[in-house]
Amino acid sequence: MERIALLAATLCYLFSFGHTLYALGAGRFRPGRFNFIAMALGAAAQGWYLSLRGAMEHSCPIGNLSETLIFLSWSIALIYLVIGPAYRLSLMGAFTAPLLLLLQIVALLLPNEISPRLFPPNPWVETHAALSLVAFGAFGLACIAGIMFLVQEGQLKSRRPSPIFHHLPPISILSEAILRLLWIGFLLLTLSFATGWLAHLAVAGGKCWFSLLIWLLYASILITAKTGSLTGRRFATATSSSFLLALLLLPVIQRLSSHP
Repeated sequence: MERIALLAATLCYLFSFGHTLYALGAGRFRPGRFNFIAMALGAAAQGWYLSLRGAMEHSCPIGNLSETLIFLSWSIALIYLVIGPAYRLSLMGAFTAPLLLLLQIVALLLPNEISPRLFPPNPWVETHAALSLVAFGAFGLACIAGIMFLVQEGQLKSRRPSPIFHHLPPISILSEAILRLLWIGFLLLTLSFATGWLAHLAVAGGKCWFSLLIWLLYASILITAKTGSLTGRRFATATSSSFLLALLLLPVIQRLSSHP
């Protein structure tokens, strides 16, 4: 059943991405319900998988890298379902689906065995880890909005903009969405640090330094954006690059988490 849930989620995201590419290529793209429903069904299938794993492990299902990537993908999808309609970012699903597909495919290829527990389940530790991944989900969607910003800016500077130009939201809306998503992710990551502190030594170790590095990185982006030192293209580039760095550090953090 778990494999079926994962394959169903992957197919939903594939359909969403494929449908958008076909519609754009045919010049008949219209903001509609298909993409949103496909993304919602994909998130529901991922939620089904996570609930099955959680029931099996009797804890939050983030015990290995495969589960962590799926939880992260699910977080990005859920935040998109809230943020996308609120900002009328009709094309964001097309930009988000490839990232979710990539995370899903990597998760499917990785071993998905249940890791033996070295310590009894600690609700504070699990809350800390879950909040961190949801924060990463907000950062991931901010990265998507940043890429859309860069594409739209490039279209504005182009003498012959492609058809996608007419379906992308204004860069002012994208900039606002990026900033709000960064604040959501930053506050959630800060809250995860607080729950980690409540867990005391259970989450101590090298992973805290990597997590702190990511926290400081996003704090510096928000501070420089607040002071006006980081705007426009540089703001979007910094946001997208920071998430890619955080994504590269995620396997390291996951590995360190299994060795407290």
